Amino acid sequence: MYRLHIDIPMPFSEEDALKKSETIIAFLQNTILIENLQIDQINYRLGHDDDRQKSNYFIKDANGHVNNKKSKINLVVDDT
Repeated sequence: MYRLHIDIPMPFSEEDALKKSETIIAFLQNTILIENLQIDQINYRLGHDDDRQKSNYFIKDANGHVNNKKSKINLVVDDT
């Protein structure tokens, strides 16, 4: 299976990078649904170049620790 990996530099504060990233993800989700590209799922994460692990700044706990699991959007439409 092929996978599309997109690397978009976000030279902003963490808060601004999250907001801008959420906008991009929403755009992708809406475009894929509208265009019916037969894509079932989008996996994504917001990382930081200084992290040695693959952190995901979209998933943060109450102590400010980030997770390393990818965020997912399921695009399967249930017509039942």
